[in-house]
Amino acid sequence: LGLALGGKTFKMKFGHHAANHPVSFIHAKEQNIQSVEITSQNHNYAVDMSGVENVEITHQHLNDKTVSGLKLTDKPVFSVQYHPESNPGPHDSHYLFKQFIDLMADRKAVANA
Repeated sequence: LGLALGGKTFKMKFGHHAANHPVSFIHAKEQNIQSVEITSQNHNYAVDMSGVENVEITHQHLNDKTVSGLKLTDKPVFSVQYHPESNPGPHDSHYLFKQFIDLMADRKAVANA
């Protein structure tokens, strides 16, 4: 998604390959959820979103400060660069799935109006 929006990708020195990568959810306090998730990741590239308009960074890897999540500020689109379904805790990333379901419900309501 980052590349499609105009971000630049770069090869990481070591990549992220494990089930123990700490990621910070930047707006956790606003939504009253935990601010750090231990995530499962498997990728060699990261994205640099500097200079890209209408994009907000939502998640950041705590070890190397790479982008781990983003959303558009003008459209109902968001993404994370980890596997939210495979976190160590059964509810660690439930808010991402809830957000996606809420977006679908909102679009359905608009379509049916």
